[in-house]
Amino acid sequence: MKILLAVDGSKHSLTVVQFLIEHVSEYRERPAVELVTVHLPVPQVPGLGTVVGKAGVQRYYREEGEERLAPAKKKLDAAGVPYQAHILIGQPAEALLKHAKDTRCDMILIGSHGMSELGKALLGSTAGKVLHSATIPVLLVR
Repeated sequence: MKILLAVDGSKHSLTVVQFLIEHVSEYRERPAVELVTVHLPVPQVPGLGTVVGKAGVQRYYREEGEERLAPAKKKLDAAGVPYQAHILIGQPAEALLKHAKDTRCDMILIGSHGMSELGKALLGSTAGKVLHSATIPVLLVR
């Protein structure tokens, strides 16, 4: 079984990681874990490329993504749960669903609350969008 484990660096996403750790022994075989965080694209601003450059933007995505993944990696490492970590760029729900499809995940594990409370109120939650659009099972952890 391959599980996409979505995290955003929030305390609640660590609850999702802990949930996986506590239940990993219930699987017949240890699941393969795709640890994923999604970064929204940097807005297109005229002249930004000349000031920051493509390498600077990529470094920004990498540093922010690693910061969001670090607490989850630490918990998974301590529990001995192997994973492949990924930093995706795009709209969160769409990026998670595409990654799950591309890597042939069997399930998506995601929290019901994350960093974007204001965004959730305005646009609907990432978890809700994933739940309604996924073609594979989604386990929503509250």
